[in-house]
Amino acid sequence: MRILVVEDEKNLNRLISDMLKKEHYSVDSCFRGDEAEDYLRGAEYDAIVLDIMLPAKNGIQILRDMRVRKDKTPVLLLTAKDSVADRVAGLDAGADDYLVKPFAKDELLARIRVMIRRSSGSVSNVFSVADLTVDCDSRIAKRGESVIQLATKEFDLLEYLIRNAGKVLTREKISHHIWNYDYEGGSNVVDVYIRYLRKKLDEGFEPKLIHTVRGAGYVLRVNE
Repeated sequence: MRILVVEDEKNLNRLISDMLKKEHYSVDSCFRGDEAEDYLRGAEYDAIVLDIMLPAKNGIQILRDMRVRKDKTPVLLLTAKDSVADRVAGLDAGADDYLVKPFAKDELLARIRVMIRRSSGSVSNVFSVADLTVDCDSRIAKRGESVIQLATKEFDLLEYLIRNAGKVLTREKISHHIWNYDYEGGSNVVDVYIRYLRKKLDEGFEPKLIHTVRGAGYVLRVNE
């Protein structure tokens, strides 16, 4: 899951970003409204943590512009303002949730989980395909009763695949969701991690679940 943090208070920005990274999210961050627009043009995000009071362009305007262009990415607004009018303005502009500073770490993380779950149409963060079960909260994957031991990025990739089970995902789309702009690895990183994941998830199990769609990308599904 890839998240954009837009907050002009640098210490708070760093705090939120580090907190999310520890929860295994891929994180990009910036401090200005115009920078946020550049990030949004260059990548797709699973959620955005967006401060309202920003230099160059405020969070409400960024949010309104996103919704006008039909960008449905879940947005959690952050603000120091606690009036009903401010909360209503943010929600009317298209925010999915609203959090007043200062806030508790656990509440922020819980609200982000709820937003992502709601946007995927799921009532829980546990997903199943055939005998594969993936618990995204506990980060445990099983085939039948066998627990699959996965490295951090392997699990991130599996989570993205199973949240989009049945959909063919391009290498570019996968890369944009799993790795942030700081990643400096090779251009074949998606293929490498698909190979790692396929070896652990499909080798020795039936049915095979990770499939290559030639010229298009990868999909997690049960082939008929």
